[in-house]
Amino acid sequence: MAAPITDPSTAATFWADADRHLVRYTGGGAFTREIIDHAEGSFVYTETGRRILDFTSGQMSAILGHAHPEIVATVRRQVSTLDHLFSGMLSRPVVDLARRLADSLPAPLEKALLLTTGAESNEAAIRMAKLVTGGHEIVSFARSWHGMTQGAANATYSAGRKGYGPAAPGNFALPVPNAYRPDFTTPDGELDWRRQLDFGFEMIDAQSVGALAACVVEPILSSGGIIEPPPGYFAALREKCRERGMLLILDEAQTGLCRTGTWYAFERDGVVPDILTLSKTLGAGLPLAAVLTSAEIEQTAHERGFLFLTTHVADPLVAAVGNTVLDVLTAERLDERAARLGVLLRQGLDAIAERHPVVGDVRGRGLLAGLELVTDRETKRGSDELGAAVTRRCLELGLHMNIVQLPGMGGVFRIAPPLTVTEEELALGLSILDEAIGDAAAGR
Repeated sequence: MAAPITDPSTAATFWADADRHLVRYTGGGAFTREIIDHAEGSFVYTETGRRILDFTSGQMSAILGHAHPEIVATVRRQVSTLDHLFSGMLSRPVVDLARRLADSLPAPLEKALLLTTGAESNEAAIRMAKLVTGGHEIVSFARSWHGMTQGAANATYSAGRKGYGPAAPGNFALPVPNAYRPDFTTPDGELDWRRQLDFGFEMIDAQSVGALAACVVEPILSSGGIIEPPPGYFAALREKCRERGMLLILDEAQTGLCRTGTWYAFERDGVVPDILTLSKTLGAGLPLAAVLTSAEIEQTAHERGFLFLTTHVADPLVAAVGNTVLDVLTAERLDERAARLGVLLRQGLDAIAERHPVVGDVRGRGLLAGLELVTDRETKRGSDELGAAVTRRCLELGLHMNIVQLPGMGGVFRIAPPLTVTEEELALGLSILDEAIGDAAAGR
């Protein structure tokens, strides 16, 4: 390992070059002011030798941690033999991954399209749904995030809509079933999600021109603040779709492949989508995504000339990585591990909530957890300043955290460590978070 770079003038030059030459793409947030040199396991390391515990798995993707030896070996082997092909050519890693993904899923999901990013997979799914149904109208949650390409961005409501001109016609937002901040309530004050869902579709029906094509939703909204719709919700949503001739698309970019304690988050609800999209976790940090659907839907799309030709569709390099990801998930039973460690994570977060009144809610499933900060538990009033202060203090103490700031909500930390995280690393992260919340709340 190279010696740490400690010359401050070198760092100053780096940041001067970054500030001068990089397009700022985070929507207002600044780049983390650390120069990352390398990463291993659950940690990233700066050029100065500082070790930072990664509680977001990179961009919620590195489910096997950083530099997993089997992923490293696969990349070295595959890149030296076959990395990229003309889009009309096929290789064994691609067909093997398609078959294995189908084997991991319930019927009738058996047809796969391998792509690179979550936005791309959602774009393809939306195009397929429009072609198959003949409609063009798309429904998604009001705090959704499905990507930044055109169709995916039109179905995204948590950020990024202002200033870019009109969205495509026929995109409708569905109220989010947020149990912590319910808008429709039962007599005892609990979320009345059935009445909320009925109301949402009444509004959609009033606006629709009769061309509803699909509903695209996440089983757990991540950028929306780690919001998990209650049991029964997705079965009722599927019925709403069936009544209107719509397809149900589930976006499992962050929840798929064992993170929530089962291979796919939709397993909890016993609901099989018409189209499933995977990304982030499928490549364990490398650019790999997939669209999975039934033979019937694929056949109809094919007959109608389905076109989604990209430069890196069905690339063998990342497909080989995807096969290795499935190997490791299966061999190490990481679904069971995520469920077990998820209990420890939840217990630790609940304990933090008991000690700090600024913690309003803890939620999530498996190793995808959310912790919402508020300045007042009664009013549930949030504070951007408090969330930013906790985030800064965590980084100072050696923990990387990501906080979602949305209008009408407190700051929500998205906690998604690698599935390979150890109990000791979880305890370290919880300890740092506990200290950081205490320091920030005290104004230190």
